[in-house]
Amino acid sequence: MRYFTLSSMTKRILFTIAILLGWVTARSQGNKIPAGNAGKEILYGKDLIARTAYYFGPNGKAGHLTNGMNCQNCHNYAGTKIYGLNLSATATAYPQYMARTGNIMSIADRINGCMQRSLNGKKLDTTSKEMKAMIAYLKWLSKTTVKQPGSSSILKLAYLDHAADPLKGKAIFVQKCQVCHGVTGLGLLAPDKTVYTFPPLWGDDSYNDGAGLYRVTTFAAFVKSNMPFGTTYKTPQLTDEEAWNVAAFVNSQPRPHFDQSGDWKDLSKKPIDFPFSPYADSFSEKQHKFGPYQPIADAQKSTTKKN
Repeated sequence: MRYFTLSSMTKRILFTIAILLGWVTARSQGNKIPAGNAGKEILYGKDLIARTAYYFGPNGKAGHLTNGMNCQNCHNYAGTKIYGLNLSATATAYPQYMARTGNIMSIADRINGCMQRSLNGKKLDTTSKEMKAMIAYLKWLSKTTVKQPGSSSILKLAYLDHAADPLKGKAIFVQKCQVCHGVTGLGLLAPDKTVYTFPPLWGDDSYNDGAGLYRVTTFAAFVKSNMPFGTTYKTPQLTDEEAWNVAAFVNSQPRPHFDQSGDWKDLSKKPIDFPFSPYADSFSEKQHKFGPYQPIADAQKSTTKKN
């Protein structure tokens, strides 16, 4: 009997194909999707999140709205992975007041925020069957997913006592990331050239500078628990410092710009790592982007106490 082994790259591609085809399911109590039209709508919503580019990319079946990335490039396994920007709490969190926009946002508004920023695209009609399907999936997910540590968002990292270093991050990218995302960081297109097997980390088809991942604290926390591909929060492959540095490197590369002139009208509410001025403090754009963050956090706390 002959045995053979697959290369790490082949394993990653096969596993990604499995995800794209929907073979990775939500971790839930029974994970039972209702029969009939309600179940079909939920499954369609899940597929829209898993294969967004198939429906809305440059050659999208339902419209040409986005850059060719999928929602689950950030929200891993259609939003079900622990500390993988998990979506299980999204439906119960909205509507909510968003300091960034200064108003109350619905689930549909939040989805469209991702469409415009993370997918560098256009808003989806909130009355469309696609929007309704994604909301139905998120609502189903919130009712069925087992509540556990990491069921929401990401596992934040402790701040470094110095700035994150893009040059050191480049070395980590070359060592750990380029095997999937490419030497140029522009991703790996599937054979049909319509969707990405591995998404671009910068360039015209990547997330724009208005996306949540453009904030270094968010990107660092995400890669620590999820990258390189196959990583989990229990088995990280990067140290905290490596995660910070590679986040600084990736978010130093060129990408589309998003008009954020209407964001953060209340400067005191800006996140400490928001990379664009003006600020309510005297720290530079560079420090806000790369750190060290603790002095900024301390200054914000001090200002809050005085007020």
